[in-house]
Amino acid sequence: MSAAFDTSIHRSASARGDFTIDQHWDHYTAQEHATWATLYRRMHDLLPGRACAEFLAGLEALEVTAGGIPDFRRLNEILDARTGWQIVAVPGLVPDEIFFEHLANRRFPSTCFMRRPDQLDYIEEPDVFHDVFGHVPLLVNPIFADYMQAYGAGGVKAMGQHALHNLARLYWYTVEFGLIRDGDGLRIYGAGILSSSKESVYALESPVPNRLGYDLVRIMRTNYRIDDVQESYFVINSFDDLFRSTDPDFTPYYTTLAIMRDLKPGDVLIEDEVIHRGRG
Repeated sequence: MSAAFDTSIHRSASARGDFTIDQHWDHYTAQEHATWATLYRRMHDLLPGRACAEFLAGLEALEVTAGGIPDFRRLNEILDARTGWQIVAVPGLVPDEIFFEHLANRRFPSTCFMRRPDQLDYIEEPDVFHDVFGHVPLLVNPIFADYMQAYGAGGVKAMGQHALHNLARLYWYTVEFGLIRDGDGLRIYGAGILSSSKESVYALESPVPNRLGYDLVRIMRTNYRIDDVQESYFVINSFDDLFRSTDPDFTPYYTTLAIMRDLKPGDVLIEDEVIHRGRG
């Protein structure tokens, strides 16, 4: 690999107990900033009319632009003033307990390496564009920011109840791949969609996937796939509704889920609120 694409400094192992590293913003190459700019411009052109208003407002508030990979220190000044959140740099995926602990304390663990130019359309693991462009703007929104903190606290508790797989599905179908009602239409709020040009169009406009009303227990029963676009999307009415639905103690839910069969990603049940039944 050429020096232009050497991401080792942004993937270096952490010697800290919380797995954090320094972002080393000054070590990004011109090519890495250019890759950010390419991805940003592509999504900036696609998302108006598709992304939820809260995401677009957060993007504007953070002053995230095509100018290059943002410096976490600058973003943290804005986030801290708005909702008390901070971004902490990590070398990649971190252990569950570390991830939940960060969220529960209003710290968002973000990778800081930049994908290569040949990975513009697909990358297996989250990079700085997915994490910062896709996730961070909604942390400006007070309700969603509180939801993320509550999710982290719930994760710490779920670890002792052998229910992490259920909670992971909730994260997947809301934080990563969630849709929200907006008047008579649907908009995107999930970071996995917002950072993907292909899925931003597919999630809203393709006749193939199911679009189903949000149901907490239903979601926690539903498997998902990580190697392709989604077979089903779940639609919330508002961030207030999402936050209220996850406020109760999950222990009774986990007890119920333990005796229920898991569902396939494309399953549609009689009791589902079907907004659109797909052709998959």
